[in-house]
Amino acid sequence: MKTFKNISFYAAALLLLFAFQTVAADASPDRKKSDQQSYTTIKGKVVDAETGAPLVFASVAVSDANVAIVTNIDGEFTLKIGESLLSKNLEFTFLGYKNKLVPISSLRDNGYKNVISMESAPIPIKEIIVKPIDPYDIVTRAITRIGKNYEDVPNLMTAFYRETIRKNRTYVSIGEAVVEIFKAPYANDVRFDNARIYKGRKSSDVEKMDTVLFKLQGGPVSSLELDILKNTEAILTLDAMKYYNYSLSSVIEIDGRPHYVIGFSQKPSVDIPLFMGNLYIEMDSYAISEAEFGFNLSDKEAAQSIFIRKKPLGMEVTPEIATYRAKYREQNGKWYFAYSRAEVKFKVNWKKKLFNTYYTTMAEIAVTDRTAEEVIKFAGKDRLRYTDVFSDKVNNFVDPDFWGEYNVIEPDQSIESAIRKLNKKLKFSDRDNLGE
Repeated sequence: MKTFKNISFYAAALLLLFAFQTVAADASPDRKKSDQQSYTTIKGKVVDAETGAPLVFASVAVSDANVAIVTNIDGEFTLKIGESLLSKNLEFTFLGYKNKLVPISSLRDNGYKNVISMESAPIPIKEIIVKPIDPYDIVTRAITRIGKNYEDVPNLMTAFYRETIRKNRTYVSIGEAVVEIFKAPYANDVRFDNARIYKGRKSSDVEKMDTVLFKLQGGPVSSLELDILKNTEAILTLDAMKYYNYSLSSVIEIDGRPHYVIGFSQKPSVDIPLFMGNLYIEMDSYAISEAEFGFNLSDKEAAQSIFIRKKPLGMEVTPEIATYRAKYREQNGKWYFAYSRAEVKFKVNWKKKLFNTYYTTMAEIAVTDRTAEEVIKFAGKDRLRYTDVFSDKVNNFVDPDFWGEYNVIEPDQSIESAIRKLNKKLKFSDRDNLGE
């Protein structure tokens, strides 16, 4: 059968390099930007109104503006808002819930956590009986309308990127950056997205890695591959559809609009590993507003060849879980890439060791601002490449106020704890080096 040429990047989004321990040189961004703009910081937590459970990856956006972020795994967010936008509302959206508008002026700023409760939004059956319910027809319409539903001019985006590596339950590497993205038009197959680091930092504890240095390859560039409406080949083409089975699992509300939830999985006869998951398709426009999916890991040998780029002799690495998510935001009739997340868990076994070690890698990117004005592609020397290792491109954590006015994804408590521990270790290392 046909093979998908981009599947190694598109499937993994987290490509791993295992190598014997080495020391990597740090590279500092050579661009500078003034942090003079005044802004207000709003912190909060988004929860289910009935149960109080946190709503994970809910969208938080300034109405009628391009400023946005998503909640973390605890439902928490931090949003930095320029003074010119303080008279507007914050709009909260989440799968299957009613949109909620909250005046920014009513929210407490800085150190206070504002609790935002959202109500579920059941869809009456009368909303769908006049619509086609054949899942193949729904997906076909979604594919054929990509050029109409998604932006047809280039955009310059500002985004926050974070990647982490956990060894068993302990964070051993954390990196994050503000990145600039050149977002190519969706209807153009010869113009590609690219990214460059504006400001970034990292923290890592190599001692907990045994004698192995574990790295992620691709960084923000690989995360952009999860924009499945731009990189359609493995799932969203009419040709790819013949390799999948589809089902209509439910109808839910997202951003005040009814959506079909279309489940998909590869057909049993397909002999290469593909994907399975859900597409959330807006009922009126047939735009895909969200997608959550996983990689089929049943063929361990094939999965290893896709995810692992390099490893020492005597090490066996097996992918255990690979899950992905992509989200889009609609403004003025066009949809824009807003967020993606990839998480992959690996089992590592040395031939001479009794117990296995598990590594979990995560990378996420959230668009916090964008413009379609004066968009120019980045110079080749500035662009990140698939072969780049993000952790080699940025410096260590030092300044608690490092991010200034930039919007970032709120760390969950375990990441905050890991950063504190790793920073202490870095300080001791710096002091020891100075003493020498």
